[in-house]
Amino acid sequence: MPLLTLPCQRLTLAILAPDQAELESEFYRRNQRHLAPWSPIRTTEYFSTEQIRRRLEIQASAFEAGLAMHFALLTPDGQQMIGACNFSGIIRGAFQACYLGYHIDESLQGQGLMHEALEAGIGYMFDTQNLHRIMANYIPGNERSARLLERLGFEREGYAKAYLNIAGRWQDHVLTALVNPLFETPDKRWSRQLA
Repeated sequence: MPLLTLPCQRLTLAILAPDQAELESEFYRRNQRHLAPWSPIRTTEYFSTEQIRRRLEIQASAFEAGLAMHFALLTPDGQQMIGACNFSGIIRGAFQACYLGYHIDESLQGQGLMHEALEAGIGYMFDTQNLHRIMANYIPGNERSARLLERLGFEREGYAKAYLNIAGRWQDHVLTALVNPLFETPDKRWSRQLA
């Protein structure tokens, strides 16, 4: 059983339990080539069920401590993982912010599923976790990510040279962020923004 589920119209967001590692392993093995241009270089062992089980144990602890929320995108029946959206590096105190990363199955691109998932995930992070800011960065030329973030209301805040080592080389990133409307107008919640 997942540690947390957020049902959406066409999918479910779930924080997977360690005993669900095979779902995640199968997703990454199926999409390894598709995700390679946007990911750090990884060994085949990184995608093994055992390695993922260990990571899910760490992610479960991070979830319980309020440090990160690693959501799997599941089919409505919960039988297949079709993507992920991760809210990581949560910092509390005066910052109340995190970083967002995401990816979806190659065969499901362009269907609005990631937009649907991120609306639910952002709503949870703003309305339940009470974060003030979510930051998301993308490689220049990744037009899908640029359009998705813009549709969700993320604003460009900067440009970072040699920001992350992706696909074996240090790559520049466009820096964007979304601020919780509750902090600007107390009667506005993220979920109301979607209506």
